[in-house]
Amino acid sequence: MKRNETENKTSDCSLKKGMRVRPIKHGTVIDHITAGQALNVLKILGISGTTTAVVSVAMNVPSGVLEKKDIVKIEDRELKEEEVDKVSLIAPDATINIIRDFEVIGKHRVELPENLEGVMKCDNPNCISNTVEPVISKFTVNKKPVELRCIYCDHVISEGIAEHLI
Repeated sequence: MKRNETENKTSDCSLKKGMRVRPIKHGTVIDHITAGQALNVLKILGISGTTTAVVSVAMNVPSGVLEKKDIVKIEDRELKEEEVDKVSLIAPDATINIIRDFEVIGKHRVELPENLEGVMKCDNPNCISNTVEPVISKFTVNKKPVELRCIYCDHVISEGIAEHLI
């Protein structure tokens, strides 16, 4: 049997049995992430390939709510409020599930904050927040669609938000 035929049979078998990601004992599950943004969520959380944490990532999973979604599971870690705020910028429909002893003890949707401070970098090179002045970046947040407006120079960031995160 050729290699491609073997791979196809293995894939067909996996689809019939269903693929499973093992449950986590303690940690966080971030569900309903905008499809294709799971790797940006990992970046936001400072998780790289050298982490010692057990991390599971599922991308482009069929979803009744979003059509397609990503899911991130992080063992032995609960997110801080600042991390949830950052996640909300690129995944405004995400839900955060806190897991303890294999049970969901808390579940909530992320909420975009009205203001962000020290989280984003303004991409206007002439903005005072990009000079040697000791100025912390500050943005107001428009929720639909997600747009960030710098309070110093009025510059708007609406695309590539993950690229501007500090």
